[in-house]
Amino acid sequence: MPPYDKDATVGWTFLSNYAHVLVCLARDPDITLREMAEQVGVTERAVHRIVCELSDVGVVAKEREGRRNHYTVCLDEPLRHPLEEGKTVGDLLSGLLTRSEMSKLHANVRAARKASNG
Repeated sequence: MPPYDKDATVGWTFLSNYAHVLVCLARDPDITLREMAEQVGVTERAVHRIVCELSDVGVVAKEREGRRNHYTVCLDEPLRHPLEEGKTVGDLLSGLLTRSEMSKLHANVRAARKASNG
């Protein structure tokens, strides 16, 4: 995905930076903070804060692999606003990712569960 072009927008988007970071992590579990910052159009520091908050509430699991992090999105986590009651992170992502990307995401989640159980 090309870097975000701030000049190409009208000043707002439909999704928050949290959703944008979540999409980045869902598409590439080995993405760096710098790569996410470029794609989302915010600073690395902002991405770091968002990833930490998503991790703190259990939406994202972070595992250190060598010098990099590997992320697993927790698809069963509920969305946090009352308007989204009964919907999960997986429901949100299924509307934002292609079928191929969702299949890959589900495979990554299954592999992470298997690794943590075995």
